[in-house]
Amino acid sequence: MSTPRREIALLVNPTAGRGKGARYASLAAPRLRDAGFDVRLLQGTSAEEAEALARGAVSDGCHALVACGGDGLVHLAVQALAGTDTPLGIIPAGTGNDVARYLNISRTDPLAAADRVVASRRRRMDLARCGDRWFVTVLAAGFDAIVNERANDMTWPRGQMRYNLATLAELRTFRPLHYTLELDGETRTLDAMLVAVGNGPSFGGGLRITEGALLDDGFLDVVIIKAMSRPELIRTYPKLFSGTHTTHPAYEHHRVRRVTVATPGIVGYADGERFGALPLTIECPPLALEVLL
Repeated sequence: MSTPRREIALLVNPTAGRGKGARYASLAAPRLRDAGFDVRLLQGTSAEEAEALARGAVSDGCHALVACGGDGLVHLAVQALAGTDTPLGIIPAGTGNDVARYLNISRTDPLAAADRVVASRRRRMDLARCGDRWFVTVLAAGFDAIVNERANDMTWPRGQMRYNLATLAELRTFRPLHYTLELDGETRTLDAMLVAVGNGPSFGGGLRITEGALLDDGFLDVVIIKAMSRPELIRTYPKLFSGTHTTHPAYEHHRVRRVTVATPGIVGYADGERFGALPLTIECPPLALEVLL
């Protein structure tokens, strides 16, 4: 009797990474088929349709849901996978690829990433949850969120340069924000440049804002960058890429299971996606996601 073939649901964002999504999927799919998997290609015409396709594949009992795209597509896939035993695989094809960075998956070789899926070694990791929505990396809720908002409204240039220009534009007028935070039931009010809530250590292509965050400790890492002058912010911002901002006097770090972040007029971004207007309450269901290593 022949062995039943297992099905991989390959969720693709063809436009990710300026077309890398489509190219990488065309390379990864044959590698998965050669390893004995059936491959079901999922490609929605909108984020809503793609998420519905992902949920359908998980409901049908696929062996794994594999996201071929960037962190935004991983974010979408996680909405279907959180709390289930179906694992997430990743073929990184976006600009940031922070989740792939967390899991040490090659961000330049789609065949090596596909081989990780074929090997099917599993582990569980934490997620962050706000209501019925989930995220994997970091919730940005301050200066970095405002930069995201501006960048999303820009049509030129493409890629990382758009965010660099948005950062420079916002620096001209940005003022510290007044926050109310609730950290595991303890309320604080303060002025700060940003508050970030991390499940993992980085976002935005390696911006290590929540340096030291662990993926399986059941805690969220809340980082506060307290009020500082614009020149000081400009000097400090590059340190976020190396994680050396943690020694700055304006840096404050808390490890909590639940946090509420409130400040007027700010929309939070998580996994690089528009997540919701503050206030937001985030908690950390431990080991809520199965991933393929």
